[in-house]
Amino acid sequence: MMNIPSIPSSEYKERVKKVQKSMKEEGYDLILCYGNEAEPQFVRYFSAYWPSFETAGVLIAQEGEPLLLIGPESYTYASDRSQISGICRLKAFRESSEPEYPGEKLDTFNTVFEKLLGDKLIKRIGVAGLPLMTIGVYEELSNALNMYGQIKIEKADYIVNNIRMYKTENELVCMRAAAEITAKTFDYVLENIRVGMTEQQVAGLALGKMHELGAERESYPVWVLTGKGSNQAISRPRNKKIEKGDMTFIQIGARVDGYASSIGRPVIFGKATDEQRELIETGYKAQAAVIGMLKAGVPACEVAKTHIKNVTEMGYGDWLLYGPCHGNGTMEGEAPWIETTSDYLLEENMTFCVDIFLGSAKTQTGLRMEDVVCITADGVENLTNYPRKLFEIEC
Repeated sequence: MMNIPSIPSSEYKERVKKVQKSMKEEGYDLILCYGNEAEPQFVRYFSAYWPSFETAGVLIAQEGEPLLLIGPESYTYASDRSQISGICRLKAFRESSEPEYPGEKLDTFNTVFEKLLGDKLIKRIGVAGLPLMTIGVYEELSNALNMYGQIKIEKADYIVNNIRMYKTENELVCMRAAAEITAKTFDYVLENIRVGMTEQQVAGLALGKMHELGAERESYPVWVLTGKGSNQAISRPRNKKIEKGDMTFIQIGARVDGYASSIGRPVIFGKATDEQRELIETGYKAQAAVIGMLKAGVPACEVAKTHIKNVTEMGYGDWLLYGPCHGNGTMEGEAPWIETTSDYLLEENMTFCVDIFLGSAKTQTGLRMEDVVCITADGVENLTNYPRKLFEIEC
């Protein structure tokens, strides 16, 4: 096996204890951490389990060991990966084609409540990952709670986010490894990309290389956008060929033991035009200015306000879409964001993607400069720190 870092079992147990402490302070009897294949972070953070096809949850009471709640088909998979020994199969977490599993003996929310609480009453329950929850799971949970009275299902993402936004050294080791794989993958793509390739073929170069280097998976669906349509802030690669003169926007991120990385850079095929060069230089200047502001004690909103002012003064204010940074860790995009409405101070060991997206509906072109940083007392540790230069591919 490759020498790829991972989170130790002891840290998963520490996370549960931290949440239980917060639950007692906030008055929650239970927290259900919910996740799916695309957004597994709330489940994986406590269990190391990443659901496939089915959804999943981690149910935590104020005292004792948590339970991992999975769909009917995933027991052998979950028991092989889970850091939580108690695993319960619920039909509520089945795949979306809704098989019935006749004859299978499955748990329900009521049986798992009893396993954790005995005959204790539930007065308050929160869900971390509530925006992800399907209506089917929500209704099953609501019906199960009816036996305890009028219990409101509360959004409790903050209970988990307030813990996971500060990274431990074990987490940072995984993030550094993911960043290294991402940078080497980007190098490989730049060495092998050429005119005539489709966006999908370029994404294939990235996916193959990152797995060869030890990534467990990509951080998000890798995308490559060339020419018209590169102003798509979120996208997927098309069966569209790269042509000479194109500005191509490449976004690559590798994942190591659940921890994401990301690098975004534009590439020119041939010599850059004056317009392309100016846009790229603006992006790099904007990113450098944001990174230069980041350090512990700085109000997050001031970073966003200064970023908007800088980009507007450079003549690209109408190309802006969102704030200059978002959290990074178990997801490439996780809480918190840095926006003009942010009301918190930056603190050490917060990790962000410095994500400068500029896109024009008029020209249908755009780019993203993206790197992953960790906040320190006097600045940042730039985990990716990929070269900021004009990438021109001979053709």
